[in-house]
Amino acid sequence: MADWTKILSRGKVEDRRSFGPATIGGGLGIIGLVLVLLFNYLGTGQVNVDDVLNQIQQVQVQPNQAYNQGDFEGVDSYEIFASTVLGSANDMWQQVFAQKNMTYEAPELILFRGATASGCGGADSRVGPHYCPLDHNIYLDETFFDELKKLGAEGDVAQAYVIAHEVGHTVQDQLGFLDAEKTSSDSIAIELQADCFAGLWAYSIRDLGVFAPGEIKEALNAAAAVGDDRIQATYTGRVSPETWTHGSSEARLNAFTKGFETGALAVCM
Repeated sequence: MADWTKILSRGKVEDRRSFGPATIGGGLGIIGLVLVLLFNYLGTGQVNVDDVLNQIQQVQVQPNQAYNQGDFEGVDSYEIFASTVLGSANDMWQQVFAQKNMTYEAPELILFRGATASGCGGADSRVGPHYCPLDHNIYLDETFFDELKKLGAEGDVAQAYVIAHEVGHTVQDQLGFLDAEKTSSDSIAIELQADCFAGLWAYSIRDLGVFAPGEIKEALNAAAAVGDDRIQATYTGRVSPETWTHGSSEARLNAFTKGFETGALAVCM
């Protein structure tokens, strides 16, 4: 396990793990609402976003039946871990933005289990960790990492890579890169850049003594594990490149490695 005590910074984390799943008024499920927003975000224009956003106001979050209210009272080790990784990523990006005479707006990370309300109509564990550009928050159900193990990646450094990747999306949003995303190829480029940004984060802390020898392989394994080809082969038994949205395992691994080996923002741009 990496030595996260070497990092003193902390990011803002809201723990909602004792609440969920969220229900949406009007009969529109969370996944349906997320997909509606996604279709518009990619420019298909199939539905009216204003109508969808009106339904978001009807989101209600109920206590999670699988957990007691006291299960996550206080600050536990996972919340500290997530806050630490987020804090270290924020430190790096604050420096990068300052060099460009810009102000970095640190995101908030929402921990949940099952489902929760979000500015994008709801966050669901089936969607996986993600950044919502409508409320500028990162949503993470840590049980996602059980699925990541099935794809051949595990460990705290692998989980940290995922958080750093999502922080990368907040950076893209602040730099205006997400505004141009329209096609699947644009989506892949966005995801690979976020992987490269995650590599920059790992580079920024590697001399602090956080990683034990060889531990960075956990992040490399995670980058490869979430390639579209690996996911499709594992869950469907076939690979369909024309449907990819995040890039191949090789491409994702290479993107992270570029950032990690150089520490240069230019290689990610």
